[in-house]
Amino acid sequence: MSQIAEPNVHNLPKAPTGIDGFDEITDGGLPQGRPTLVCGSAGCGKTLFSIEFLVRGAIEFGEPGVFVTFEENPDDIIKNVASLGFDLKDLEARNLLRIDHIHLDRSEIEVAGDFDLEGLFLRLQWVIDSIGAKRIVLDTIETIFSTFDNAAILRSEVRRLFYWLKEKGMTAVITGERGDGNLTRQGLEEYVSDCVILLDQKIFDQVSTRRIRIVKYRGSTHGTNEYPFLIDRDGFSVLPVTALGLLHGVSKQRISSGVPSLDEMLGGQGYYRASSVLIGGTAGTGKSSLAAHFANQTCRDGQKCIYFAFEESQEQIVRNMASIGLDLQPWLDSGLLVIHATRPMHYGLEMHLATMQRMIKKFGPAAVIIDPISNMSSVGSEHDINSMLIRLVDFLKAKGITGLFVNLTSGGTAAERTDLGMSSLMDTWILVRDIELNGERNRGIYVLKSRGMKHSNQIREFQISAEGINLRPAYLGREGVLTGSARVAQEQQELAAIALANEEIERRRSLFERKKKALEAQMAALQTEMESESAEMERFEHSEVGRLARDDASRQLLMASRRVEAEQGGTSNGG
Repeated sequence: MSQIAEPNVHNLPKAPTGIDGFDEITDGGLPQGRPTLVCGSAGCGKTLFSIEFLVRGAIEFGEPGVFVTFEENPDDIIKNVASLGFDLKDLEARNLLRIDHIHLDRSEIEVAGDFDLEGLFLRLQWVIDSIGAKRIVLDTIETIFSTFDNAAILRSEVRRLFYWLKEKGMTAVITGERGDGNLTRQGLEEYVSDCVILLDQKIFDQVSTRRIRIVKYRGSTHGTNEYPFLIDRDGFSVLPVTALGLLHGVSKQRISSGVPSLDEMLGGQGYYRASSVLIGGTAGTGKSSLAAHFANQTCRDGQKCIYFAFEESQEQIVRNMASIGLDLQPWLDSGLLVIHATRPMHYGLEMHLATMQRMIKKFGPAAVIIDPISNMSSVGSEHDINSMLIRLVDFLKAKGITGLFVNLTSGGTAAERTDLGMSSLMDTWILVRDIELNGERNRGIYVLKSRGMKHSNQIREFQISAEGINLRPAYLGREGVLTGSARVAQEQQELAAIALANEEIERRRSLFERKKKALEAQMAALQTEMESESAEMERFEHSEVGRLARDDASRQLLMASRRVEAEQGGTSNGG
């Protein structure tokens, strides 16, 4: 794990080196006016570190410097560092730098039958005064040792050299070769130096990684771990320099994934800005297509994106994405998109991390894509990869950059876990997986987690066509989620069933209408018959009522007639 120097409580005067990342892990640079030992094996970068210390000091901090070489010719040094963009001849012409080659032998340092470094001190004093130097480099101290046979005199003179540099107030860098069992061959310089820096190269699985470590730093706190460093056309860089504290801020702003239907699954708005996103799945499920859509959307929004590809070249990515409707070439031409393609085995883990961080710092993107991060397993152990990812994720969050990581997983239930243990580092985890049914392999996608937002828990069918990506809502059949031809067949069956049902409904409706009309005709006939019967009943009733009335009138007349006759008969009998 990386560790960064805490703030310097005692305010020890520091001479900034200007070397990217180094001043941060040393809390300001090298001890001002004191000697620093830079040791390491051959080819680890001691001379280049020293040269950049002088060049940056002269250009950026106005401190002229002297480079004293005991081995290499000045012309060779000038040619060697020209590849880093350093013009040493120009600095010499401006009296900001002086390169002095000193060839030591006994004839030059012999005094009264003994050997000492008085002649060297005089030479150093002259070259320092010639430009008013504030910084000096001695490369390498082993050459001085070779002139002494007496170990006691050697140790005494080395101490005197370091003390002389300190008395002169020179910020000095002395380079030394790595020894057996000691940091240096003599094992003395590391004790008399105020600061000791160790450079080395480590080989893992035939891949080399350069590392730097601050072994000691008198009077100052400093980072104590090993840090990877790069040497390229921009010079010497120490990375990473980010702390592992969870102090980075968070954003509430949402950004599109580039796939509207995926945004719907992510609360309708997409990812959180500066969050970490993991897209996992088996081979051929469309992980890179999702990543490319995100890169395309970032560039469409007018922001920069870096795409770190570990499987495909830039040309191959551009060609493949064109087949699904994405034209990335305009973004590459405009400079909004950078595709950095390399094989994982090209560097060690730390070198990959250092390269990525350096490119990110220089380019300033809003989004970074790593495709696939799982390929790093070929150059490191699971623990080392996890450590690298922690630092990379923290670095991106500290910079406010959205990171999208593609991970190749195994099939089956193993798809819902990551071999590198990275899922806990991710804010959003999307899984794309194969769905095999009816002899076909189709794709499904779902969101396993997305911190801080309400997201869909449904599986959606993941379709890729010439128009891009489309996520269709889940189609559930009797056998579960249906995709591809199974979905089409089921849809056709259901459409046919619906058609048959509609035909049956139409048939029954027609039959009902016929019966309705027949019944209505019968009802009309019955109504007519009822009306006729009712009229007949009325006539009958009227006739009967009239007849009964007439009969009653006849009876009344008859009765009346009989009463009259009876009355008349009675009268006749009485008279």
